[in-house]
Amino acid sequence: MTTTVAFVCVQNAGRSQMATAFAEREVADRGLEDDVEIITGGTRPADHVHQEVVETMREEGFDLSDREPREVTFEEIQRADYVITMGCSADDVCPAGWAGENRDWDLTDPDGKSPAEVRAIRDEIESRVVELFDELEREYV
Repeated sequence: MTTTVAFVCVQNAGRSQMATAFAEREVADRGLEDDVEIITGGTRPADHVHQEVVETMREEGFDLSDREPREVTFEEIQRADYVITMGCSADDVCPAGWAGENRDWDLTDPDGKSPAEVRAIRDEIESRVVELFDELEREYV
């Protein structure tokens, strides 16, 4: 059985992109490629990933420069076991009738923030992703 985790925000240009990168690393490091599917998207995607996010993630060895924000579909949300929202307006990203569990991480938007502020957001996201995967390994995988 595959566990599907969706990282969702409005623009899919900052927090959800960072969470997805960390989650992809956790999947690879833990050998969960056959057990966990990662989805990311936004309800009103931006044209590009925020530059301050690209630069801050590069410091940790991630290249997000070629990633493009995308729209998350209702079908993707519907089939996700976990939908992690990033602190965005729940009205925009939380369709009724999800099958899975919703968690809102209530994170500050990194767009336009200083490098130090973006690093703090990045580090919080990394910590939460690791905790989530610890939980997934214990309960589902």
